Amino acid sequence: MTHKIAILGASGYTGAELVRLIATHPSIEIAALAANSKAGQSMAAVFPHLRHLDLPDLVRIEDIDFTGIDLCFCALPHKTSQEVIAALPRDLRIVDLSADFRLRDPADYEKWYGNPHAAVEMQQEAVYGLTEFYRDEIRSARLVAGTGCNAATGQYVLRPLIAAGVIDLDDIILDLKCGVSGAGRSLKENLLHAELSEGYHAYALGGTHRHLGEFDQEFSAIAGRDVRIQFTPHLIPANRGILATGYVKGEAQTVHDVLAKAYASEPFIEVLPFGEAPSTRHVRGSNFCHIGVTADRIAGRAIVVGALDNLTKGSSGQALQNANLILGEEETAGLMLAPVFP
Repeated sequence: MTHKIAILGASGYTGAELVRLIATHPSIEIAALAANSKAGQSMAAVFPHLRHLDLPDLVRIEDIDFTGIDLCFCALPHKTSQEVIAALPRDLRIVDLSADFRLRDPADYEKWYGNPHAAVEMQQEAVYGLTEFYRDEIRSARLVAGTGCNAATGQYVLRPLIAAGVIDLDDIILDLKCGVSGAGRSLKENLLHAELSEGYHAYALGGTHRHLGEFDQEFSAIAGRDVRIQFTPHLIPANRGILATGYVKGEAQTVHDVLAKAYASEPFIEVLPFGEAPSTRHVRGSNFCHIGVTADRIAGRAIVVGALDNLTKGSSGQALQNANLILGEEETAGLMLAPVFP
């Protein structure tokens, strides 16, 4: 059976990544591609690396006929998705890649994103899209809210440890580095080559990064009490990749054992041998996440490092993984591409 899908926001990085992945999927056909600012152009003109594919031209969202389309990916900017999704047919299954439906509490959304939510009813029905932890809910969901790429990486590193009670919940530090594609494709002065290259910097210091809303929501739900981690993101002069380093109070071998057991049957998450650290270069272009654990020199403390590709496992690959569950396909379909190296 072939499933027809549409991609809204196909001219952005995550939209292009969806096309790249779906091109290898045995049971999904791209029926429509929308990009209002580039409507009328071909995908080959916008993304020459996709010129070998037979794809529909880009159109405006309002020009798509959703009749016969089984699922829609929304790769639109934050604050845009909620209004667009609210206007889509009610029988359409949706995987959203923006931040608009990640937070369950409307007050939390307004706190972190600065404006009231425009589709509160849909916010309540959305299922959080961290696939490995919400599979059953995702299969029956009408709307799946993909996680933030930083939030996904940090959660893969920390969720099992919080659930198992093997670390001090009041002593968690997460230091994260992200490639520049995580900031999107729109033109920004601080992302110009001369502004970004040959250095990297911390940003959103002091607990102001919006993905902290996801950490607060998810970690507190797991623990059954408020959990507030220290989190500092850094922008690095690389196109792709996230490296998250967690500093936790807990016995290192136990931390490794808990993670290894939690992810033993997961096709996309690899816990490395104890003492081995992952690298973004070993997951680039793939839907894999590598996690490593080592003991700190201070007794009773551990260092946990996670690496993934922010555009794939952190966004579009995760979205396709969720779509596979919704459509009743093998969860790994279209996603077993090996990382690109070097």
